[in-house]
Amino acid sequence: MDRNLLRNFGVAAHIDAGKTTTSEQMLYHAGVELRAGVVEEGTTVLDWMSEERERGITITSAATSFPWRGHSLTLVDTPGHVDFTVEVERCMRVLDGALLVVDGVAGVQAQSETVWRQIERHEVPCLAFVNKMDRVGADFANVVEMMAERLGANAVPMQLPIGAEDSFEGVVDLLEQRSLYWDDDSLGAEMREGEVPESMLDEVAVARETLVENVVEFDDDLMSRYLEGDEPSVEELKVALRKGTLELRIVPVYCGSAFKNKGVQPLLD
Repeated sequence: MDRNLLRNFGVAAHIDAGKTTTSEQMLYHAGVELRAGVVEEGTTVLDWMSEERERGITITSAATSFPWRGHSLTLVDTPGHVDFTVEVERCMRVLDGALLVVDGVAGVQAQSETVWRQIERHEVPCLAFVNKMDRVGADFANVVEMMAERLGANAVPMQLPIGAEDSFEGVVDLLEQRSLYWDDDSLGAEMREGEVPESMLDEVAVARETLVENVVEFDDDLMSRYLEGDEPSVEELKVALRKGTLELRIVPVYCGSAFKNKGVQPLLD
C-alpha cells in the first residue's frame, strides 16, 4: 500500500475527557463496529481487559486499524489516568501524530498538561478535539484560551460550535465556511451541511480571518499574496495548514460531543 495513505496516531487526554468514547465512535463510522461501545456499559472494544471494563478506565494502550476515505488509519488509545503515564510515554515514541482530547467543561486538566509535555518532547504533530460540548458549562473559547495559556500551544480553532450545552447541534467549518449538523434521530450517524447561521456571521468572519492569518505564515508565497489582498483558496490553506502542523507550529482545534456522536467525521477527515 502507498505509504502516503497510512496514518498512525494516538489519542491522549486527561481521564474522563472522552478519549475512548471518541475512539469508539471513529471505529463505528469506519464500519468496524456496528454500534459504538460505551465505557459505562463495559462494551468498548479498545478497553478489552476485564479490569478496564469494570473500572471504566483505560489501563493499557490498545491499537486497532481501520479504513477511512481510501486511507488506512492505525489508532492507539492511550490511558488517561496518571498512574499509567508510562504507557502514554512508550506510545509517543512511535506515533506519527496525536489527537489531544480536552474536556469542554473542565478544559485543560493536570493530565492534559502531562500528555502535552510528552507530545512536545517526542515532537509529535497534534490536533485537538474539545469534547463534551453538549454538557452544562461547556465553553469552547475558554478551552482554546486555556490551551494557549497553560500548554503554550498555538491553538487555532478550525470550527466554531453552533450552540452549547443542551442547544449544541453542530459546528461551523471555518475553512469551508459551512455548517455541519448531526441528526439525533440517527444518533449522529448522518451528517448534513447547511449555511452559516445568520446570527454567527460576524463571529465566523472574525474567527476565519484569525485562522487565515495564522495559516499563511507557513507559506511565504501565500503570505505575500495575502498581504496584497489576494484571498488564498481552501486547498492552498489546507496545504499550508498541514505544513504548519507537521512542523509543530500550530495545533488545529476541533469540537463536538463524542457521546452524542457529533463532530467525529470531520475530525477523521
